[in-house]
Amino acid sequence: MWPEAPLTEPPPGKPEEAETPVAVVTGGSRGIGLGIARVLTARGTRVCITGRDQQRLAEAVAELGPGAMGVAGKAHDPAHQAEVVERVLTDWGRLDHLVNNAGGNPVFGPLIDVEPASLAKVFEINVLSAFGFARHAWHAWQREYGGSVVNVSSIAGLGAAPFLGGYGVTKAALINLTEQLALELAPGVRVNAVAPAVVKTRFASALYAADEEAVAAGYPLKRLGVPEDVAGAVAFLTSAEASWITGQTFVLDGGLGLGAGLG
Repeated sequence: MWPEAPLTEPPPGKPEEAETPVAVVTGGSRGIGLGIARVLTARGTRVCITGRDQQRLAEAVAELGPGAMGVAGKAHDPAHQAEVVERVLTDWGRLDHLVNNAGGNPVFGPLIDVEPASLAKVFEINVLSAFGFARHAWHAWQREYGGSVVNVSSIAGLGAAPFLGGYGVTKAALINLTEQLALELAPGVRVNAVAPAVVKTRFASALYAADEEAVAAGYPLKRLGVPEDVAGAVAFLTSAEASWITGQTFVLDGGLGLGAGLG
């Protein structure tokens, strides 16, 4: 287990429990987000997860245990972003790590056929939500006390992605946002990203469910990713061992990008 990054001192007057590190994981009620939350809580970090489904969120919090809380809402809603940060600071007194995992892909097909309004919606979900949460975390805590941000991008953001063009464009923007924020928020805040290939989640099931074995055969490691693969990388990037890493995108693809490229 990757150990926690060095702690910053909580503001005067905060309760002693505020010395325990705190993370926010957006889209954390299932899939990759829940996998990340599991790893972080296992190492002793308090974790606030977000999601749109109140019941699923409550079930995830119950699984994670007493070191977790949930705040329901839409990740791209500025009011929700403010509520999450306020709840975390009120209840736990700090916000060390932000993991922007929430995302979506309501469009499928050639990019040229996507309606501009639909593409704008994907940007809102995949890019503006991450920017908004990072901005709130920065102004409320991290500007003064430091911390880390990890954005969950995709290999679709590293090159052309047939039939996933709208999604890929937004994930490319998220990678650029990662680099921009890493430059601007240094030295106190480190900002990195992970770019997974196909991970076995409900969100990605359409990409492999028909014949998982055939899809996995295209990967040198001969298997698809699982949420724990991504969670391990995020745990590292929020740990003390990653204290000299910022502005980077870690590709998690089982070797898919080797040889023939990303396609």
